Amino acid sequence: MEGSRETSPSSNNSSEELSSALQLSKGMSIFLDILRRADKNDDGKLSFEEFKAYFADGVLSGEELHELFHTIDTHNTNNLDTEELCEYFSQHLGEYENVLAALEDLNLSILKAMGKTKKDYQEASNLEQFVTRFLLKETLNQLQSLQNSLECAMETTEEQTRQERQGPTKPEVLLIQWPGKRSSRRVQRHNSFSPKSPQFSACGPEEDNQWMTQINRLQKLIDRLEKKDLKLEPREEEVIEGNTKSHIMLVQRQMSVIEEDLEEFQLALKHYVESASSQSGCLRISIQKLSNESRYMIYEFWENSSVWNSHLQTNYSKTFQRSNVDFLETPELISTMLVPASWWILNN
Repeated sequence: MEGSRETSPSSNNSSEELSSALQLSKGMSIFLDILRRADKNDDGKLSFEEFKAYFADGVLSGEELHELFHTIDTHNTNNLDTEELCEYFSQHLGEYENVLAALEDLNLSILKAMGKTKKDYQEASNLEQFVTRFLLKETLNQLQSLQNSLECAMETTEEQTRQERQGPTKPEVLLIQWPGKRSSRRVQRHNSFSPKSPQFSACGPEEDNQWMTQINRLQKLIDRLEKKDLKLEPREEEVIEGNTKSHIMLVQRQMSVIEEDLEEFQLALKHYVESASSQSGCLRISIQKLSNESRYMIYEFWENSSVWNSHLQTNYSKTFQRSNVDFLETPELISTMLVPASWWILNN
């Protein structure tokens, strides 16, 4: 699929020319897009820093990424080009060769359909416009369903890899879900500690003993928690009256913004929030910017799903979505859920 930067016809033509020059097999043109997105300074090649920023997955160490970089760099230029990327990954595609080929066809088909929609929609009849909107929505639903499946597969494989790579001296990360709380606590545990360990080299004997006592107590507590079956049970059953609105719509939107476009994105976001907040069905919009990242979490509360769907068809919402094509590094992630309306009433 295309990245977050909108591709102009000229760049499409240049990509096709480069693809033809390299004689790429079906599905391999995705690496032209990968190079374009990873190449931050637009010099047509990847330095190690650009390679590391794009390919780092939180599992491979910096040394392993450096080794991989030089394995791919068969031209020994300390830079990677499309030919080298294709040559390396083509040897390891397996079943994903068919997947990439299908994605290439799908990408072209969607762009072709959207181009025709843009050209013919205005002159179409009401029924034809309805069919177009319906097909666009269903296409999006199918793609989001595939995306959810792929995300689950990614999380599973990454977790399995981390568990396999965990060494005896490597901190173990425990994810403990406490009853009645949505947040989790992350605890790091070393498999073995002793006064001879480097962590305690600067401590005296008395301090060592104190540390060991605290660590042993914490170890026992963690072991008890790991063995304990935690159950979540409702304290009381909530009775909903027939004439009350039982649920409201909560929408979470995740957006990773390109650093260079941060100011323009913030301005567009401000206009969007001001327009959305003025709608009668909008209960609240909350924005959270993650520290040290150009990543935003937007939480929107709407009276119901119908109001939310109507909101998506408004001009200001469509304008914001179109601008995000240029501003975001990756397509935004949207998740929705219905929550009891009584929670909103209770908190307000």
